[in-house]
Amino acid sequence: MRTYDDTMFIDTFEHEYTWLSGFMRNVARFSGKTALIDPESKRSWTYASLNEEANRLANALQTLGLKKNDVVMAALRNSPEFAFAYIGPRKIGAILLASHVSFAAVEFALLMNHNRPQAVIYDAEIAPVISEAQAIADWKPKIFIFTGSSRKKNHGLAGSSKNHISYEDFTKKASPKNPEISFRPHIYDEVLRFCTSGTSALPKLVPINDINEVLSAHDVIMHYPLTPNDVTMNMTPWFHRGGSHAGGLCPTLYAGASAIIMRKFQPANTLDWVEKFKITFLTGSPPNLAYLSRAQEKSRRNLASLKGLVTMGAPLSKSDCMRYMSTLTQNIFNGYGTTETFWNSFLRPYNLPEGAGSVGLSCTDDEVRVVRIQEGSETAPEECVAQDNATEGEIIIKAPGKSTCTYINEKSLSAEKFQQGWLYTGDTGVWNEKGIVTVLGRKDDMIITSGENIYPTQIEEVLESHPKVRDSIVTSIPDSVRGQAIVAYVVPADKSLTIRELFDFCTENEKLSLYKRPRYFALIDEIPLTATGKKKHSEMKAGAVKDLEAGLLKKD
Repeated sequence: MRTYDDTMFIDTFEHEYTWLSGFMRNVARFSGKTALIDPESKRSWTYASLNEEANRLANALQTLGLKKNDVVMAALRNSPEFAFAYIGPRKIGAILLASHVSFAAVEFALLMNHNRPQAVIYDAEIAPVISEAQAIADWKPKIFIFTGSSRKKNHGLAGSSKNHISYEDFTKKASPKNPEISFRPHIYDEVLRFCTSGTSALPKLVPINDINEVLSAHDVIMHYPLTPNDVTMNMTPWFHRGGSHAGGLCPTLYAGASAIIMRKFQPANTLDWVEKFKITFLTGSPPNLAYLSRAQEKSRRNLASLKGLVTMGAPLSKSDCMRYMSTLTQNIFNGYGTTETFWNSFLRPYNLPEGAGSVGLSCTDDEVRVVRIQEGSETAPEECVAQDNATEGEIIIKAPGKSTCTYINEKSLSAEKFQQGWLYTGDTGVWNEKGIVTVLGRKDDMIITSGENIYPTQIEEVLESHPKVRDSIVTSIPDSVRGQAIVAYVVPADKSLTIRELFDFCTENEKLSLYKRPRYFALIDEIPLTATGKKKHSEMKAGAVKDLEAGLLKKD
């Protein structure tokens, strides 16, 4: 029982404190202000015109019969159409599934079967893959909408399929006015769905509700801070949580700032655009920063506008941090988190370079702990390891404002990964008496290459489907550009098997996306196993660097 009448507060908060309400406030107060710039096409949109484009998409989808909780799947690079798709579907209560643009046809087909999208919006450059996925998927979306090139071209679509249409044709007759809806939005409505790596070809699906969107935006606005006067650009894809939420569309358009579209990362273009558009916050992975630093050393640009160079995906070494502070900007931020929880600890410019190597303290509304690792079950959140910066444990995260604490259609996995609101990350680390955490590795041996999360079992399954392969084990070695490079150790079933055959098999296999293909191979006699028959990934990883130095790891 409250001491006051809370009826109006609850009604207003639960139905009006949404991301879309925040965006529409900016449409009203910043209608003529630039919201979005696409340097490649030399186009830009004000808040008013961006809203109209989102409305056209929303109304076109609604005319097709899409309604609340229907799924719109987008396989798009950073582009104007991605921005329209980020806003438009939620206007009619639909959910945007942000898919990796480089998935293989089988992966797209699995996503379609699992999510049952009514519409698919995709880049024309991946038309052959989408067409193949359409053919093999059991679920058949109502329409496929392609973007990014002339509608007169066929784009590799078999037979010019009748339900494939250009984005321009799909939206050109739709109204630019806000669509009529028959429901009241709610802060717990799912509005966005991200993919994150699983142990099979089907990614885990992370639902994001409206209050997650709002509070993720608030987190960025508070921590940078981000203001309506800022200009952001993300060097990484918006179809990732970090891409959308760390200086991407979510906080930028909620704050009333301006976003620059980078379709594909190119170091020279990035630096040129920072100078030209006076970008204030630039976001990317550690490999992006390495490329930028080299490009800036070759040809210096004026980067004085940068108030923050934000990186996620891996900790920065102190030497790298000092280099980037010298060549790019003193204002470096390094965040740590997950797709499920966004970022949850943060190193700010005043923490660096001294704090480099750690992931810093937890964010204002979050909590990060290191708990004991015990075989067979998860440790309770209270069972923390000593804060001595030496005792290793599993890193767990509590971020109630930024996580739904679940996966789509994965009840047992949700129960396994989330306990009492805590996400068990699978990362291992240590922490000190101040609560500062340092990541040491992966409990489940996940590989992170160029910011992408990969499970070894996915690649092993593909390798072992080769008729000349008896067994395999996949691990990684450090890589200065990618962070980690994938290494495959293979036990031949046929002595005639060659490295070249393995390379070609992985390159041509429809189940392996480009970023999941091994970079190095080695043929071995047997794979080390535990007493219970599990592959010893950690042992192979420990020896992989030595194998590379000894010349035992081969490229094609």
